[in-house]
This record gives sequence, C-alpha cells and structure tokens, in this order.
Amino acid sequence: MKRSLLFVPGNRPERFEKACASGADLVCIDLEDAVAPQDKDEARATVIEFLSGTSHDHVSLRINAADSAYYKDDVKSLAKAAPELPFVMMPKVSERDDIKELDKALPEKCGPILALIESAKGLVNCEEILSHDRVAYAMYGAIDYAGDVGCGPEWNNHVYARSRLVAASAAFEVTLFDTPYIDVKDPDGLENATRCARALGIFARAAIHPAQIATIHQALSPTEDEVARAQRVVQAYEASGGNVALLDGKMIEAPIIKAARRVLAWAKS
Repeated sequence: MKRSLLFVPGNRPERFEKACASGADLVCIDLEDAVAPQDKDEARATVIEFLSGTSHDHVSLRINAADSAYYKDDVKSLAKAAPELPFVMMPKVSERDDIKELDKALPEKCGPILALIESAKGLVNCEEILSHDRVAYAMYGAIDYAGDVGCGPEWNNHVYARSRLVAASAAFEVTLFDTPYIDVKDPDGLENATRCARALGIFARAAIHPAQIATIHQALSPTEDEVARAQRVVQAYEASGGNVALLDGKMIEAPIIKAARRVLAWAKS
C-alpha cells in the first residue's frame, strides 16, 4: 500500500540518496518544474544514470510534459537506458492519447505510468485517462488546476475535482495521490488537509520535503478507535453468518463491511 511520494529536484543529485532514505513509500526525481531550462540536459543525464545504477526499487522520475521542448529527449533517453522503475510520472496529462503515446515509446520494463491530472481538460477526460491499462497511479495537481480554471487554493474550491478523481481512480483500481502541501512549516495544516482528503477517499499524498512524510503517514493511518470499531463490525458480520446484522442498534451491510475491512488492511500494512 503506497501512502506517500516524495519529490526531489533532478538537478540536486546530492539529495537523491537522502530522499530514498526518507521513509517515503515512493520517491520521484523531478525533471519538470524543479529544473530550469538551461539545466534540463545535464539533469536528465544525471537522473537516468542514477536510476540505471541504484539498488532502490521505490525511486523513479517525472518527465517533462508532452507539449514541452524537452519531452522527446526525456522519453528517448529513458527508453534507451530502460531502467526498471516503479512508475514514470507524466505531467499535464490532458487526454488518453497522451498516455497511449508514452506507452508506445517506453518499454514495459520502465514500469507503469503515473498520470498527473492538473487541468480542466485533464479532469473532464480523467475516466478515459485512468482506464488505460498502463496507468497504475494518478495525482491531482491542485496548483496548476487552480491556475487553469481561475479558482483559489482553498479546500472547498477543489472538492469537485478531487471527488471526480476519487471515483475514476476507484473505478479503474488506480492509486490516487493528493497534491503536495506547499507550506513545509505548517505540519498541522498538512495533517488536517490530509485527513480531509482521506475522508473524501484519497489515501495517499505527495510531499515536497522529507519532514512531511511522517505527518502524512500518521494522518492516513487509522486511529485505535477506528481499528477497534472495524474489528467489532467484522466480528458482528461474521457472527451473523453473512446475514444482515445489527451493531449498537445500527444495521451492518456489505458497504460497511467493505469499509471496515479496508481499515483493518491499512492497520495491518
């Protein structure tokens, strides 16, 4: 179960190993937003060399967007080296054809695709995008989405976008990561926002600093009370022989059992 993904700039190779040792479930070396245009070529070569030689199996990269001047070189270099990766993050995915083209260009060895949805067009096409066989992960990019549609950064402005991505991800068994929380000095805000995302159905989050990982994991972990409640629900259901049961005067049906078993699976993992 993947709960966290830590970004690290592709032009800061001295941070690669530190990121891999941060405790994040996945690490993503960034060749897009974190790297200035004049540093793209050097960063690409450095990142591909690191990924081709590392023993870490939870680290990969974000390539540049398909409409950028750097995309073809990113894909060509990655395909040539063909490192075995847990995913390749594709930013600014706006339609299924974006995924189809990358799928054709990269050998299967390079791993599944993580589709970053961060535009209005990407959101309205998210079901087609996430239904592609090679998409195993998705991420909501709230900052770019806000810039695209003109909304503010406040949580309520992004409930619809998150909810639609939750439904699409669940329908196609894709792990959805919430957008990074950009204030690294506000752990309370990070925890609150992560709990809100979890309540909405998002059970993983990206981070931009190693200090955020522990907070994310804590916010996504079920509490002792939640685990105890889930255990009682499952026990009551099993005691009823699979029939409809009552617990504390409330009816227990299949959806409640499914949710309880999910909580127990989180606790176990």
